[in-house]
Amino acid sequence: MDGQGTSADLRDRVLQPLEDAGLQRFHFRTWLTAGMGFFTDAYDLFIIGIVTTLLVPLWHLSTLDLMLLNSTALFAAVLGALVFGRLMDRLGRKAIYGIEAVLLTAGALLSAFSTNIWMLLIFRFIVGLGVGGDYPMSGVIMSEYSNRKRRGFLVNAVFAMQGFGLLVGPVVAALLLANGVPDTIAWRLMLGFGAIPASVVIYLRRQIAETPHFTLGARGDVAGAAQLVERLTDAKVPERGQVAKLLDSWKVLFANRRYLVTLIGTAFSWMFLDMAFYGNSVSSGLVMKALQPSGTLLSNTLTSMVIFLVAAVPGYWVSALTIDRLGRRFIQVLGFGVMALAYAVLWLAPGITTLPIDFLLVYAVSYFFIEFGPNSTTFVFPSEVFPVTVRGWGFGISASAGKFGAAVAAFLFPVLLVQLHLAGTMGLLSGISLLGLVLTLVALPEPRGKTLREASQEHLLEAPIPQPVPMTR
Repeated sequence: MDGQGTSADLRDRVLQPLEDAGLQRFHFRTWLTAGMGFFTDAYDLFIIGIVTTLLVPLWHLSTLDLMLLNSTALFAAVLGALVFGRLMDRLGRKAIYGIEAVLLTAGALLSAFSTNIWMLLIFRFIVGLGVGGDYPMSGVIMSEYSNRKRRGFLVNAVFAMQGFGLLVGPVVAALLLANGVPDTIAWRLMLGFGAIPASVVIYLRRQIAETPHFTLGARGDVAGAAQLVERLTDAKVPERGQVAKLLDSWKVLFANRRYLVTLIGTAFSWMFLDMAFYGNSVSSGLVMKALQPSGTLLSNTLTSMVIFLVAAVPGYWVSALTIDRLGRRFIQVLGFGVMALAYAVLWLAPGITTLPIDFLLVYAVSYFFIEFGPNSTTFVFPSEVFPVTVRGWGFGISASAGKFGAAVAAFLFPVLLVQLHLAGTMGLLSGISLLGLVLTLVALPEPRGKTLREASQEHLLEAPIPQPVPMTR
C-alpha cells in the first residue's frame, strides 16, 4: 500500500467484488443453511398453540398455565438474541454459529419427553434460547455474504423459510389428529418433530467460514478478508495493507445519535409488529375457537393451515422478490397500514365475527400483509443498518425487543380474548400497528441499493490510514 487514501477506500476496494457479485452457489448454500433454522423456529414457536389445546384436558391446565406455555419460549428468545448477538461480535460469526441449532434440537427432543408442565416449561425455555440466538446469527451472516443489489432478497428469503414452518406445523398436527393418534402421543410427536430440521443444519453451520466483513472490520485483517473474497467470487483482490479495527464499544449504539435513533426504530417497530403478530398466531387456535365455538380441533387446525397456505406463505415470498425494487421502508409502512386497517375493520364492525367467511377473508388479508410487510422487513433492517463490530448486538437488541413484545402478547392474549372479546382485541392490535407505521417513517433509513458499509455508515467509525512520518536529517 502506498500510504495514500483512507482506510475507508481500502475497505471498499477489498469488499467491492463481493458487493458486485451476481447470485452464486455460495449465496444459495448460505441461504439454505440459515433458512432451515428459521423453518424450525417458526415450527417450534407456533406448534405450541395446538399442543396446549391438547394438554388442557390431559394435564388440567389453568389459564395461567396456558399463558406460561405460550410465552416461555418467547421470553427465552429475548435472552438468546441478546447473548448470541453480543457473542458473535466479540468472538466472531464462525466461532458460535451452530450452537443455537444444538439448543433447538435438544430443546425440542426434551420437550417431547416432558412428564409435567414444569419440565415442559424448562425445555421450552431451551428452545427459546436457540430461537433467539438464530435471529441475529443467521440474519447477519446472510447479510454479510450478500451483494448489494440482492441483499434484501437473500436476507428476506432466509426469513421466508418461516412461512413453511408456519404451514408444516398445522399439517403435522392435522395428519396426527386425522389418523387417530391418541392425544397423549400426538402432542409429544408434534414437539419432537422440531428436532429434525434443526439437527440437519448443525454440521453445515459449523462449516461456515468467517465473513469477509467481520474479518476486515472487526479484526483489521486486510489480507484475510481479501483471500475470503477471492475464494467466494473468483475475483482477484490485489489489495493489501493495514487498517485499524473498528470500535466495538457500547458507545457506538448508545452514544452516537444516528445509531441510537436507528436502534430505536429497528427495536420498537419489531416489538410493535410482534405484539400484533405473535399474539394472533400463537393463539390462532383460540381465535378459531372464538370464531367457531362448536368447531373441532381438527377443523380449526385445518382452517389455520389454509390461511397460512393462501396468505402467509405467499406474503413472505412476494416480499422477498420485491424488496430490492420497492424498498424496505415502503413495504414496512404499507404492511403496517394494511394491518391497522384490517384490524380496525374487525374492531369497528364486530358483527363480522358472526360471519365466518367474511371474518376469515379480512383475517387472511391482514396475515398476507404482515408477512409481506413488517414481519419480513423488521428482520432485514437490523442486518444492514449497524456497523460490523456491533451489527450482531444491534440485531440482537432489535430481535429481543421483538420477542419481548411477542412474549407479552402471547402471555396476555388468552386473557384479552376473554376481557375484550375478539373485536376489542383486534382494535388493540390496530392501534399497535399504527405505532409501528409512524415509527418507521420517523426513525428508519432506506438501505436499498447501497453497499453494506454504506447502509451502516461505517465511515463514522473510521480514520485515515496512518501516514509515514518523514525522516529528518
